[in-house]
Amino acid sequence: MFRQFLTSQSLRSVVSRSSTRNTAGVFGHQNGSMACRRHMATAPPSWATVDPQAMGVDTAPYEVQNLVDGNWGTTKSSIAIPDPTNKDAPPIFTTPDTQVDELGPFYDSLRKVSKSGLHNPLKNPDRYVQYGEISRLAGHALSQPDTAEFFARSIMKCVPKSHTQALGEVKVTAAFLNNFGGDNVRRLAKSFGVPGDHYGQMSVGHRWPYGPVALVTPFNFPLEIPVLQLMGALYMGNKPVLKPSEQVSVVMEQFIRLLIDCGMEPTDVDLLNCRGPVAQEVIVNTPVRLTQFTGSSRVGEMLSSATNGKVKLEDAGFDWKVIGPDVADVDYVAYQCDQDAYATIGQKCSAQSICFIHENWKETGLLDKMKANAAKRSVSDFTNGPVLTVSTESLLNHTNQLASMPGASVLWGGKALEGHNFPEKYGAIEPTAVFVPLEEMLKDENFDTCVSEFFAPFQVVTYYNDDTVDDMLSALERMSHHLTAAVVSNDPEFQTKVLAHTVNGTTYAGRRARTTGAPQNHWFGPAGDPRGCGIGTPEAIQLVWSCHREIINDNFVPADWTQPKTS
Repeated sequence: MFRQFLTSQSLRSVVSRSSTRNTAGVFGHQNGSMACRRHMATAPPSWATVDPQAMGVDTAPYEVQNLVDGNWGTTKSSIAIPDPTNKDAPPIFTTPDTQVDELGPFYDSLRKVSKSGLHNPLKNPDRYVQYGEISRLAGHALSQPDTAEFFARSIMKCVPKSHTQALGEVKVTAAFLNNFGGDNVRRLAKSFGVPGDHYGQMSVGHRWPYGPVALVTPFNFPLEIPVLQLMGALYMGNKPVLKPSEQVSVVMEQFIRLLIDCGMEPTDVDLLNCRGPVAQEVIVNTPVRLTQFTGSSRVGEMLSSATNGKVKLEDAGFDWKVIGPDVADVDYVAYQCDQDAYATIGQKCSAQSICFIHENWKETGLLDKMKANAAKRSVSDFTNGPVLTVSTESLLNHTNQLASMPGASVLWGGKALEGHNFPEKYGAIEPTAVFVPLEEMLKDENFDTCVSEFFAPFQVVTYYNDDTVDDMLSALERMSHHLTAAVVSNDPEFQTKVLAHTVNGTTYAGRRARTTGAPQNHWFGPAGDPRGCGIGTPEAIQLVWSCHREIINDNFVPADWTQPKTS
């Protein structure tokens, strides 16, 4: 099924050749970010098999590999991943286009794993300690400037975002790994006991793995989301098969190589690069007992149906921000609105999709300040850039559809982005905001259009006042997905009313409230759906990657026991 695996010597030579090439910049063409070119001098780490500087430059692109049952290999065909910033550049890499008839090794690998997992509180408990050390070493590695820069540049090659955003993703991942160094992995599986009814009886609750599991991860955070979920699966004793987005598969391939360098057994994880339908074949035709999916609600529902509900979902988020009646810190609020709506080119599941502004802010210049901040975004530093999942035509059509509603208007943007050389299949628009009156938005014929999520630098803006607070809350109630939200207010009565009547799983409240932000120090995930999953915290890991098992010890038959009457 798989072609001859590359030897360690040949892999080193790949990195050596690509490291010495004369490149035009981190993005592989002359228009690459000057800010990023300052970070190019570092050679790849010793375990790495690719040089990000050569991606989009080398005419013989790097070949990402699959990992199955401890063996690296490629497939009969591959997918060439275009440079998202330069349609004339060579592919940034190729990734295996695994076909159904090549899935045999993956079936065999997952079928080797029992329901009780690779470890649990009673089986191979030393592996909890081992993963504490692996996590410590990986966190230390990602905390080193050279390794952090390697991953930041790899991310930026796949998903154009500013260097600050890319490096922030690496830093959050490193902090997460550091959090679970030492004994904190075994503490995830901490048991509890309850005294029984008589001498020798006690019930003990345990966190138990599922065994073979699957992860399907998105393109927009190529490192943070897959790593945090993958490590949670491993910590709890599962054997995961990871299917990353094809567009960014090189990032997790390199991270798994780092984990192996830090002491992970190569057989602990399978890396499957393929298209969605092929991944579904693995999920439904092997004893995969849980699939964790991060991505669109459409695909999430398909997987839920295919697996009879054995999924944990972190899917679409049409995320709202409510700016309350108490006016203060206008510049800060404008800045945070811009960051929430347009950072990472709006390609965050937590991006600010709609903003409800109290009319008390009308005379503060808030919208003018938001518009001015949006105008600062540029292709040159990738604070704006290509949209990888929506075409320009679709984005402009949606803008025009909203703007055609009575009383609606384009506040800023609404135009195709110019001065770039992105591949035609990717979208490119100016950061855009469309005002829609609240009363028009609430009409049945308009509402679904107003709350349609577009993974792009796009938001809807509306006003409300003291008399229409309940109308605003009605709009929040009617939305279908409840990931992140922000209540920008220090008014305790207003803040409490909004929080009490909403359900979003990750909600920020207060003057500095935002919709974006998935750091390692708090839960990030949706609410209101029993299939919803979290990420990052001990509670999230336990919820997603383990189940409860109760073992009741009942050991001693009293010496004076006599058989009672049959009942």
